[in-house]
Amino acid sequence: MVAFAIFAGGYDVFIAAYLFNSADSSLNLAAKYPSGLNCSWITPHPTNKSVLYATNEDTVGALQSFTITGSTLSTAVDTVPSDGDDPAFAAALSTGEVAIMNYSSGNGRIIPTTTSPELFSNDAPVITFPPRPGNVSHPHMALQHGTEVFVPDLPLASGPRHIRISDDRLYILHELSSTLTVQAIPAAPNGTSTIISTASIIPDERAPGALWAAAEIMIPPPSARFPSQYIYVSNRNTGVQTPVGDSVAIFENLDQGTPRERLQLVKQVFTGLDQIRGMQFGGADNEYLIAGGVAGDAGVVVYERVDGGRDLAEVVRNTDVPTRTSFVWVQLN
Repeated sequence: MVAFAIFAGGYDVFIAAYLFNSADSSLNLAAKYPSGLNCSWITPHPTNKSVLYATNEDTVGALQSFTITGSTLSTAVDTVPSDGDDPAFAAALSTGEVAIMNYSSGNGRIIPTTTSPELFSNDAPVITFPPRPGNVSHPHMALQHGTEVFVPDLPLASGPRHIRISDDRLYILHELSSTLTVQAIPAAPNGTSTIISTASIIPDERAPGALWAAAEIMIPPPSARFPSQYIYVSNRNTGVQTPVGDSVAIFENLDQGTPRERLQLVKQVFTGLDQIRGMQFGGADNEYLIAGGVAGDAGVVVYERVDGGRDLAEVVRNTDVPTRTSFVWVQLN
């Protein structure tokens, strides 16, 4: 038996805790732990798995820290302002700092911790992102790569929202065009590179009145169990919903490093979830994926990767909390 605690943020005043048991395929809501308002994004410390960070996605944004003990979560240990509006993402860096991006005010901070990783310093300056003429900057993520931090800015062109890096490639999920692109990692500092391949993530089975807005991208590393690498992205239909819900699209980057390098769709997996904003892999081999919608009442669902990662099979679903937006896995045994 392998048991996990899965913490889940959302647009509410609590962080939900679920217990997932792989032996009997059960997923039970264990508790709701009080948090600041709209803790929409939660993320673990990169090396100290007992520390959890959460945004307060509000007009007066903030970053909070919590401690994890087994499957339980403390009250907030520390809170520091984000100095901006609606922080939609936070990322703990290897430097001991935490980057937080303010979606609505076009700025962010990289906030140091002090004597322990759950205690913040409020000395970090505000980083303002210059918008294109007529636009407002909407930084939507922060991803560390070596000594740099990459920040996708949503209003630019196709709407880069979330990004991942793997094997000298930068993968970008574009919200406004619902496309996935791949390019070489731009050279530091502030370099550029050419897009190698672009693919639509929108499923062929389109509901009338659907409005597509891509949301999340995950690329679990290869392993003995999953030797081939696949890219998992979430479609997010903000228009008319259907019973089949939104899909998770699975892609593969074929012939990397050759003139024939290209992104190819492998599978569209329909979930019954509405507006999938967050999903996260867990398990020893990242064999499980949990996802939740930001709309509707379908709750959260755990999938298992099958066919070497080319498909997802539903394991269990829990509807006790109607919507969730981000997840952190903690193995209990």
